[in-house]
Amino acid sequence: MKQRSTTPVSSKGIVTRSALVAAAVLMGTATPFMLVGRVFADQYDEQIKQLQSESDNYKQQASALGVLAGNLQAELDKLTAQRTELQRQISQSQAKRDKLDQDIVSTKKKIADTKDALGDIIADMYVDDSISPLEMLASSNSIGDYVDKQEYRSSMQESLSNTIKQINKLKTQLEKQKKDVENVIKDQEAQKQSLAAKEAEQAKLVEETKGQESAYQALVSQRSSEIESLRAQQAAAMAAAARRYNINIGSGSASGGGYPSVWADAEQDTIVDSWGLYNRECVSYTAWKVASTGRFVPHFGGAGNANQWPSTTARYGITNGSTPKAGSVAIQYVGVYGHAMYVEAVNSDGTITVSDYNNNSDGLGWGRYHHYSRSAAGLTYIYF
Repeated sequence: MKQRSTTPVSSKGIVTRSALVAAAVLMGTATPFMLVGRVFADQYDEQIKQLQSESDNYKQQASALGVLAGNLQAELDKLTAQRTELQRQISQSQAKRDKLDQDIVSTKKKIADTKDALGDIIADMYVDDSISPLEMLASSNSIGDYVDKQEYRSSMQESLSNTIKQINKLKTQLEKQKKDVENVIKDQEAQKQSLAAKEAEQAKLVEETKGQESAYQALVSQRSSEIESLRAQQAAAMAAAARRYNINIGSGSASGGGYPSVWADAEQDTIVDSWGLYNRECVSYTAWKVASTGRFVPHFGGAGNANQWPSTTARYGITNGSTPKAGSVAIQYVGVYGHAMYVEAVNSDGTITVSDYNNNSDGLGWGRYHHYSRSAAGLTYIYF
């Protein structure tokens, strides 16, 4: 919380002068590290910010290409379905043509058989014509029998001739149907080739688009690796600076939860720490606590109120959520600035154990360290 304690009026001058002297002594020790820390923060954070901006842009490009690839794939699927349906129709037409071929062959055979039968009758009639009517009449049982034979031959000749005409007509019809079907097949094959060409072109577009999407995703991965590398370099540089100025960021006064004495022992809000935050504030303590575990904490650059942390850290790819996790920072949206706590443990009874600074719940003053358990509900958790 962004709160400050008050002091009695009667002792204000003495307290103020004492605080200024103490702050001056502490600042003489802390200033080199603060300046170096800020330089490292500005130097690396600017690069990280630039890389994160590029990564976000690449993500947008990849996402847009992913949508485009999906639409192109849907169109490709339609073309494939049309080609499959057309192939089914071609198969049906080919089966119809094959059936017509069989019918034509059968019809030709009928014509040949009928012609043979008609030939036999004509041959018989030719033989009969070589016999005189008187001889034929003499060979008949009666005049009626002679007449019946003549009528039968004439009737058979006429019937076979009609049959041949009908079969020839059927043959002509079948041949026309076959030709029509072959024309249909020809058209269908042309449509199939056209669809196949469109399908191949569409498939190429899908492949190219997916390739571009993969390229942007690779750039996102590359920028993420570069960001992680810069964060590691930044942490190493700040740790080296801490060792150079004999400041142990990872430990401090036992009464302050390990918070470095250079900040814990100074008057509240008189020193800016390595992350651009005032000392003995809840945010300064939680930033140090996370950094002391070797994890990256960005420089907040004026956007370090507790209620700003979720949005500020998100710009660096640091996620947040509603599930408590040990090692996360819990944000409570209370008051003007909000409050930050470090989650030490998640308990089975639905509570969490936290440590924090600048929580005057015990009435003993602001800017002090606390370690306690509380409800896990209603908080936002930042996962560094």
